[in-house]
Amino acid sequence: MLIQYDALRNAISNAPRAAWEPLPDYELDSVCLLLFDRGETMLLTIQKTDSDGYHWRDQIALPGGRIEEEDLCATAAALRELHEELGIEPGEVEVLGSIGHFQTASLTNDLEVIVGRWLQPSQLRVDEREVARVLELSLAELMELHHAGSRTALAPGPAGDEFEYAIANVRIWGVTARILHDFLNMLPAPSKGG
Repeated sequence: MLIQYDALRNAISNAPRAAWEPLPDYELDSVCLLLFDRGETMLLTIQKTDSDGYHWRDQIALPGGRIEEEDLCATAAALRELHEELGIEPGEVEVLGSIGHFQTASLTNDLEVIVGRWLQPSQLRVDEREVARVLELSLAELMELHHAGSRTALAPGPAGDEFEYAIANVRIWGVTARILHDFLNMLPAPSKGG
């Protein structure tokens, strides 16, 4: 399955969004939900390193991090982090828009999610201090799981219902699963029979 990027850009720009105001105690972060085509549309995710004391250790996540003072906006931060973690140049990414803000279960981080299209997938330069491995996940498989109801509802946390996606021998949960849930809801259900 190859996604229609113009239709996705329209869906992102027309999606309803709740009003958002930053809370003074929150750390503002930005992540990149990066899609690319390699025979089919894929989603680029990472597994964080298994570092002692690191809150996100060993979790499947989207590339990203803190919005720094020098970043002009959340998009600039997401592209900078994408370059720092994976070596992807900002000019290699077509930005499709923001799908909004998501809070972590710890209620200390606010993530703005920027959707992008990696135009020329090439060799990555992985920062091994932050990234244990890179995973390329089939968007069609994620959509199938999502629309078939195969996601597992976990105990509701402080940030709302939790979801889980089990794919490619990994478990995606927490804020990353909530981001995927909302993103996949924006896409049309796969057709039955073709």
